[in-house]
Amino acid sequence: MPVRASQEELIERGWQALPASYRMPAVAPTLDEARAYCRALSDSHYENFHVASWFLPKKLRPHFHALYAYCRISDDLGDEVGDPDASLALLDLWGRELDACYEGKARHPVFVALGETIRECDIPKEPFADLLVAFRQDQTVTRFENMEQVLGYCHYSANPVGRLVLYICGYRDAERFALSDATCSALQLANFWQDVRVDYEKGRVYLPLDDMRRFKVSEEMIAGKQATLEFRALLQYEVDYARALFHRGLPLIGMVDRELALDLDLFSRGGLEILNAIERQHFDVLSARPAISKGTKMALALRAVMGKLIPGLRLGAKAAA
Repeated sequence: MPVRASQEELIERGWQALPASYRMPAVAPTLDEARAYCRALSDSHYENFHVASWFLPKKLRPHFHALYAYCRISDDLGDEVGDPDASLALLDLWGRELDACYEGKARHPVFVALGETIRECDIPKEPFADLLVAFRQDQTVTRFENMEQVLGYCHYSANPVGRLVLYICGYRDAERFALSDATCSALQLANFWQDVRVDYEKGRVYLPLDDMRRFKVSEEMIAGKQATLEFRALLQYEVDYARALFHRGLPLIGMVDRELALDLDLFSRGGLEILNAIERQHFDVLSARPAISKGTKMALALRAVMGKLIPGLRLGAKAAA
């Protein structure tokens, strides 16, 4: 009978699969060193959630760098190790460091920087901890019976990020949180529908199983990259659902300051463009991954810049329709 690896062995195995810079240092860095670490990590990854945004006030950027670094490493602990047991051990370690952060005893540079953000912005632990729930769930849950379960996953995997952004920008009311949740869940769904084939190759299916049965779509179709009429009809249904969710969240753009509104507008438009790209491929996401063209990305960025320079430029639901 094989001997079960200890937590220490699992943690070491996990660290070996990740960049050396992610490891826990022997001595806690200074705040300036920690913020430089988070800024370097943020600047090395350009994604939809690129926290070194052109449009956010300069004084908030260190907070967004810290938030990005936390999200980036948390995600990698769950998705880049390749060993569920090792990932769970590392996520438990990361959770303990989050606890230490709220006790003023953080050692990792991410949590040293994040501690200052938490103090200045008065952020509760729950949204940070919720993200770890999602990354732990990724190690054991690979199918979802219905859309309610998928949205339950989004509650932990995506919605906390939007709420953390609002906390950093000084908003903490239930109405804005609910609109942010709609936008973040829609972004998560757009990424799921874009990556059906990629996720299947990782062993995960985010399409609700009850919808698959209703549209007569099997996992064998996905495995065989068969974008049948039934599969396309299913994807169209899911794309329409995600698009409606984006539009439900759009009023948030008019309820925040202009700098954050520009980012929210850009994120929402980017997500809607992913759905448009899926539609342009006639909902075939199996033979090729839909992507936003460089020209479209440039147009979205240009519109955001114009919005910064021209106060009269309309944002929100009508502009995004």
